Amino acid sequence: MDPNHGYGFTPTTHNDTYAAIDPERLNLSGKKVLITGAARGIGREIALSYAKAGASAIGILDLLDSTPVEKELLEAAKAAGRPTPDVASLRVDVTSATSVARAVQILRSKFGSLDVLITNAGYLTPYTSLGDSDPDKWWRSWEVNVKGVYLMTRYFLPLVLKSQDKTIIVLSSVGAHHTMPGVSAYETTKLAVLKINNYLNTEYGSQGLLAYAVAPGGVRTDMANGFPSEFHHLLSDTPQMVADTMTFLTQTRLEWLAGRYVDSRWDMPELLGKKDSIIKGNLLTIQMRV
Repeated sequence: MDPNHGYGFTPTTHNDTYAAIDPERLNLSGKKVLITGAARGIGREIALSYAKAGASAIGILDLLDSTPVEKELLEAAKAAGRPTPDVASLRVDVTSATSVARAVQILRSKFGSLDVLITNAGYLTPYTSLGDSDPDKWWRSWEVNVKGVYLMTRYFLPLVLKSQDKTIIVLSSVGAHHTMPGVSAYETTKLAVLKINNYLNTEYGSQGLLAYAVAPGGVRTDMANGFPSEFHHLLSDTPQMVADTMTFLTQTRLEWLAGRYVDSRWDMPELLGKKDSIIKGNLLTIQMRV
């Protein structure tokens, strides 16, 4: 793989979860978490990972019905020997300010604050060259992947800033760093959200906000199956690995990750071991080099 895509940033890389990030070895007691796109796929696995890690409150938002996931979260927490989490599932359209604002009102009443907000909901435009694309479908990627992140962060910021951890994780993609023909809408949105993270840290870092991006790698989800079949062999990473990576990263506040990009396939202990060189070189950020 092209080293400029960052895949080999740590000597060890993974395709599946591993002992160091096992959520059952972590203690996230007291933390309140909210995940979008949580009815299935990666979002569902993120919620399950937090349940196994002992999160006290878990909000699951999706355009689809996510109530079946509620039972799974309670069962996962019980199997891991954790206290029963307070779970809230809401049907929310992240592209609608009215829908998101309504969700804020409900979760403010139920949770009071949010330690971790994870914007996972996404959309992949059908694979086609830019000149042959359907304008409405092309723009739908920006509606979900960028406007959705904007609305969730804009409306939920007060709840995040009221918490102890004040953390926002935006799902990006390795696609933010390369140009693959046929996915212009998706890849440009995943670059755009990295800039949104910069603004979150710049404008609210003085209030304690910590925002960074995590790329899931190649996970075979319903959305990713929209890629042409010749690329499906690249979809070899498990959603559990992605989920456990985020749970691991949010067990404590890693303030030096502010505004940075993390690939979930990297070995997390090795990443933490590179902290000093990352800070010194201002690595894992979007910038012009001249």
